[in-house]
Amino acid sequence: MARDLGHRVTPLRPSLVGVNTQEAWVPELQGLSLRNVGLTMKQGRKKIRHEAGEMLFTHFGVSGPLVLSMSAFMKPPYEDYTLTIDLKPALSMEQMDVRLQRDFEKYHNKHFINGLVDLLPSKMIPVMVKCSGIPEDKRVNQITREERRHLAELFKGLALHVTSLQDINTAIITSGGVDVKEIDPSTMESKLVRGLYFAGEMIDVDALTGGFNIQIAASTGWLAGLSEEG
Repeated sequence: MARDLGHRVTPLRPSLVGVNTQEAWVPELQGLSLRNVGLTMKQGRKKIRHEAGEMLFTHFGVSGPLVLSMSAFMKPPYEDYTLTIDLKPALSMEQMDVRLQRDFEKYHNKHFINGLVDLLPSKMIPVMVKCSGIPEDKRVNQITREERRHLAELFKGLALHVTSLQDINTAIITSGGVDVKEIDPSTMESKLVRGLYFAGEMIDVDALTGGFNIQIAASTGWLAGLSEEG
């Protein structure tokens, strides 16, 4: 309707929404929540954003607070984006390697798959073993320096390739809408059509999680209603 009345409407897309990923192993971790991890988003080789917190693996990809926040900064084509998980953000790469050496010394006679019990949730161990390329039945004391270094790199940068975002119907908010330049901010009335008011998600304004979007909807709705009455 707004477009038919001459308003510019920026493209609508889901925001604060789960992210679909390419990796076949992701559904194996469905339901696993990771806390105190780092998440970096890149578009091609360009780093866009980094945050630390909590995320969740799902049957389609990833979700949770960190991922929802990252999704707000993604624009098509979504295939350009990668999400990289730092499973041990408190450790540098060198410290991660030292930690692996310590654990490998502790479990030196065990199979590799049993040597990661102090480092990962049990559900995630088979996936990390698979991603490392190290045979799961290889003795820990036979793992080479190069293999251990590659494993440390996985802990510090487990990559997920984005394919798309979840459907707009599952999103917390919609990004896009009526251009704010065409709205009087003191009344929320259209600058093009007298007596037409906009509020909430109809407007091209959105924010991250934390109650900000509810506040935007409430405040603009209140102002539009008050202005229309007066």
